Amino acid sequence: MAQFIEITPLPNEKSNSMKKILYLLLIFSFASCGKKLTPFSQYLYDDFNWSERDLQRIQFYLSSDLVLWRDISQDRSRIEEGRIKVKSGRQIEEVLIKRGTPGTYIFSPKENRFAISFDPFNDNKYLMFGPNKNFNHQYVLLGRDWGDRSGYVTYGGKVYQTDTRSSFTTLMVDLEGSQSIRTRSQVEKGRVVRRR
Repeated sequence: MAQFIEITPLPNEKSNSMKKILYLLLIFSFASCGKKLTPFSQYLYDDFNWSERDLQRIQFYLSSDLVLWRDISQDRSRIEEGRIKVKSGRQIEEVLIKRGTPGTYIFSPKENRFAISFDPFNDNKYLMFGPNKNFNHQYVLLGRDWGDRSGYVTYGGKVYQTDTRSSFTTLMVDLEGSQSIRTRSQVEKGRVVRRR
């Protein structure tokens, strides 16, 4: 928790530099009180056995920036001197969802698949996440046709391309700040050797 420090003026010229140092310490205290995000994994999901209603109350976040794009240009081609030329003027529609953007659970189309929306107004704009066994069963972005450079995802009923690195974009949760998370803890008393 941040602590407030009373700053009293010093009688010499070091006063300004001391104020700056104390100000930076105060900012650092606030920053350290931030969210402690943890990757959402199948292990976490199974351990807490959350219901659909519980999932709707959990705040999800993105682990990294995610860029989606699709070509919406009406390219025209024509043959000139035996070669194909494309008069480009390409128009690309791009969607950027930044790291740390909050999202909410919308539905599960099947077991271990979450539709998560990051759009504040449209539930139809969602992305699918599911556990990846090669990535410690963390819930990562699901897509199709992942190649060397890109893959395809559906967002808002349209197909977008995204960088292959996006396949490692993970859902994150704030375990300490979530009101929907129930903590089960047990303190072991120890076990001693019985003498016979």
